[in-house]
Formats: sequence, structure tokens, C-alpha cells
Amino acid sequence: MPDSAAPIVELKHVSLRYNGTWALRDVNLALAPGESRVIFGAAGSGKTTLLKAVVGLVSVDDGQIELFGQDVTSMKERQLFDLRARTGFLFQEGALFDSLTVRENVEYPLLNQQSSNGAGLRGDAECRVREALRFVELEETLDKLPSELSGGMRRRVGIARAIVAEPPLVLYDSPTAGLDPITANTIMALILKERDARNTASLVVSHRYQDGEILTDFRYDLQRGQLTRLSDREERQQRHTRVQFIVMRKGEIVFLGTLEELEASDDEYVRRFIRREENHAQ
Repeated sequence: MPDSAAPIVELKHVSLRYNGTWALRDVNLALAPGESRVIFGAAGSGKTTLLKAVVGLVSVDDGQIELFGQDVTSMKERQLFDLRARTGFLFQEGALFDSLTVRENVEYPLLNQQSSNGAGLRGDAECRVREALRFVELEETLDKLPSELSGGMRRRVGIARAIVAEPPLVLYDSPTAGLDPITANTIMALILKERDARNTASLVVSHRYQDGEILTDFRYDLQRGQLTRLSDREERQQRHTRVQFIVMRKGEIVFLGTLEELEASDDEYVRRFIRREENHAQ
């Protein structure tokens, strides 16, 4: 998909206050198919609120949010069902239903979509669920409960649930939080795989600088089934324009740019999120 493709998401001067405190302040953002935005920021800076605002889970005070070309800010809850059905959301720590099996967790978005093609999705739900779990390499866990899985496996099931309907847009809220570096890299490989295999747009809230490096410096090789570091200069330059970094502070976007621009920033707050880690993706 060319870079000139119409944005899937576009925020224009979006602001929101909670009890006089800025949760979002004059936020402007656009995201096209195949593009990624990695969002950094201190606790309470507005990262999760931004994701929720995109799909209308919180109402904003000012500005406009367009999702798939439709104005979210003017819609009522019932009108948002169809748009949400086209958006995958990985909540913090996976947020699986403890009383449901893996199969039932992943199937949940298909059975609860309030869209015109809902009946069709229900008809092949079993196939979709198996495909999504195969995508994250957990098909053998179909009948297990979340309590029987490791933290990394639960996060992978959460990704399967987010992508089961093959949405054009996926929102990831801290997908690697609390995971060891090797497991975190596995999660990022799956996010990269989803983006590169289906040209999915992605918004990724993260606390790990390395997560952004992986999205920028690697592609997913479908034939080999693994990450491949970009070596061609032209390919790297193209990727770096499609992956941009956002740093938020007190509801504002105080930085938006490429990895190189992030690393060149001399802003003290922005530089807090530039951290090199060991155990880089293999």
C-alpha cells in the first residue's frame, strides 16, 4: 500500500480533560495502512487514553477523530459497533476472560460483533479461531484456561483475539510489559508479522525502546518464519518513514518523528525514553 493511502485513523486537534487535568491536549495524528506509531510517555501521559479515544471508548471534549473515514466524535455508542469490529485491541496484560477457554476467548470478538457480516463470521468462527492461534503458534492450547498458560502465552492469546477478524487496524496497549526480554521479542515478532503479512496499521504503546527498534529495523520473512534485519539502504529508509515515534507528556504529543530524529533529540524528557537494551532480536 503506498504511503499516500488515505489514513485509517486521523486525529485533529483532539483534547480531553479529567477534573481539570489534561488527558489529551491538542493531539494531531494520522495513520495509514501498513504504518506503525510507537507511543512512549510517563505514567499518566495519555497513552492509553489516546488508544481508547480512537475507537470511541472515551469521549473527547474538542477536536475530531476519523476512523475509516467516519467521524467517531459525533457517533453514539451503537453506531460505533461496526467500526470497532474492524479494529483489533490488545489490552494491557492481555485481559483474557479467566472463566473462558482459549478457544472461547479468541472466538469472543467474532460472536459479539454487531455488524452486517456478523452471521458470516459466526459460521466460520472455528476456522478463524484456529487460524489466529496458529498465527501465534498456540493452536494446541485451544481447550486450556488462561490460568494454565504462562504470561507470554496469555499475551499471545490476546494477540490472537485482537487479529482473529483480520482487522485493518490493531491497537496494542503495552504488549511487552512485565515480560522477560526473549518473550517480549517474541511478542514484537508477532506484531511485526501481523503488520507485514496483512499490511495492518498499528498503534503500539510501549515502555521498551527496543520494541520500536524492532518495528523499524526488521521485517517479518513469511517464508522463513522469522525476523530479518533490513540491510538494503533504500528499504531501511522506506521503513523508517512508515514507522514513527510519539512521545507524550501531560496529554500532549511533544515529539513525533523517525527513529533517527528521536535519537537526535536533545529534549531531556524525550531522551528519557531512548534506552538501549541487551538481548536484541535475533
